[in-house]
Amino acid sequence: MKKEKVVGLEGSFAVSEAVRMANADVIAAYPITPQTHIVERLSEMVAEGELDAEFICVESEHSAMSACVGASAGGARVFTCTAGQGLELMHEVLYIPSSMRLPVVAVVANRALSAPLSVWCDHSDMMAVRDIGWIQMLAENNQQAFDLTLCAFRIAEDNEVLFPTMVHIDGFHLSHVIEDMRLPDAEEVAGFIPDYKHPFALDPDKPVSMGCYGPPFIYPETKRAQEVAFENVMPKILETWKVFGDRFGRYYAPVEKYRMEDAKIALLTMGSYSETAMLAIDELRAKGEDVGLIRLRLWRPFPFKEFREAVKGVEVLVVLDRCVSFGMGGPVCSEVKSALYDQQKKPHVVGFIGGLGGRDIPIEGFEYMIQSALEKVKAIERGEEVETEMIGIRE
Repeated sequence: MKKEKVVGLEGSFAVSEAVRMANADVIAAYPITPQTHIVERLSEMVAEGELDAEFICVESEHSAMSACVGASAGGARVFTCTAGQGLELMHEVLYIPSSMRLPVVAVVANRALSAPLSVWCDHSDMMAVRDIGWIQMLAENNQQAFDLTLCAFRIAEDNEVLFPTMVHIDGFHLSHVIEDMRLPDAEEVAGFIPDYKHPFALDPDKPVSMGCYGPPFIYPETKRAQEVAFENVMPKILETWKVFGDRFGRYYAPVEKYRMEDAKIALLTMGSYSETAMLAIDELRAKGEDVGLIRLRLWRPFPFKEFREAVKGVEVLVVLDRCVSFGMGGPVCSEVKSALYDQQKKPHVVGFIGGLGGRDIPIEGFEYMIQSALEKVKAIERGEEVETEMIGIRE
């Protein structure tokens, strides 16, 4: 029987506990709201001897990721965390570990991007880094934040993967909220995360250069090799989640369904708002509506196969975006339409944008999206153009 204890932890501390149990070697991070509690707690753990790691105090997020790159290249187990504008300041360096196959693990406490200045949550920051070659996973609650952080180390450091990995938690909604959760025994975690040894770590006795110039005669081939390798990480992600579930009793999947049996209408969400969406689905089901919920757990690589399987039999797919792709609508909705492009006409895909800058979406908001989508489908079937609607706006 697995050993675990039930505790009350805020999301930030749950992440810190996962990093401690994973025995990270190097932590380089800069505090920024709403991520600050993660790095504060980790610095305390290192200072008090709870975690035997090097904690690097840097002057910016750009420096934090630069330090992570160097430490990971040297063979260390590396962790960092950031949010919003901090992730954007990191942006230039984020391409390096994915290109150089350095398995840095990062937790991002999702935060809206300026301007105007906002410290509250939406998914603008995570969407801004969707094409940089990092694995990206999303948590809906604090238990998942802990679990997925553990999984991130095992996935990233697998010799058949060696890609940096992000775990996204909604800022404030998770990072600053205390929830009850189950903490496993440290020995159980040690059995799940094997000792790490990078197969190509830098060695002073055998010096090499990394990240040198790639002239046109070689650059495309390096990108092709990176693309092929990234496309092949899915089996290891699935394997890790299976092993985690068998060991700890909590199973994860790239696409997770809620009350999707016989559903003709499906709502698609990502992140913590998914739990409010579940309540909306329950209410609509109680009224006799044939609705269900699809949650994307994995954002990159995009789970095409699993997503297409999840929407089989669905006639209307309602997609919630918590970010604006200016001039395009919502990035998740665009991705979904792309994934279904070579499929049959159904499901009809209707996009909505909501929750920007941390604005709440109540149960009624999700019910509105579903009912409004049905009206928009009628317009689509008449051949009319339907724009993405931003909900809850005061006109």
